[in-house]
Amino acid sequence: MLECPFLLESRHLQLRHGQPDDIPAILAYYRENQAHLAPFEPLKLPEFYTSDHWRQALSQRLTETQEDRSLKLFLFLKSSPHPLIGSVNFSNFSRGVFQNCSVGYSLAKSYEGQGYMREALQVSIDYVFSRLRFHRIEANYLPHNQRSGRLLKRLGFAVNGYAPDYLYIAGQWQDHILTSLVDSIATNTHP
Repeated sequence: MLECPFLLESRHLQLRHGQPDDIPAILAYYRENQAHLAPFEPLKLPEFYTSDHWRQALSQRLTETQEDRSLKLFLFLKSSPHPLIGSVNFSNFSRGVFQNCSVGYSLAKSYEGQGYMREALQVSIDYVFSRLRFHRIEANYLPHNQRSGRLLKRLGFAVNGYAPDYLYIAGQWQDHILTSLVDSIATNTHP
């Protein structure tokens, strides 16, 4: 049985690994928000929307966290009935002299504009810097996704550049704006 060894909490949210009992909520989240998320994500194969896929994916996510390769969390509202409203995924862990990772995130359309993603990113970024001891977090967004750009700016991410044909999103190579956030507290510490 997959355990849930990880939990972050903020004022309104619980951020945690998914568990087998969460699979119906995970499937509902992705099915209900499929059209909303599709312009910002890689194409999803039909099996992505199955319980079998998510049983394997949840196990893989836990293994990756245990092996210090990623931290992939779902966002649940604390208020009853604790709906799953989004995800925050830290990936591409690079240790050694780089101490860098990437963050990606998604939020249900019906919960946009209420401050939940900012809250989730603030608490998870704090954890990644203070507990996982990363020095730098990258976040890249599509130029037309101005909502994401504004959020990253409010969180202190600096624009580092523009990358043409950077990622294969929504069935085509798309440009991205590259941003990063450096841990100002640990700037002069050795990895």
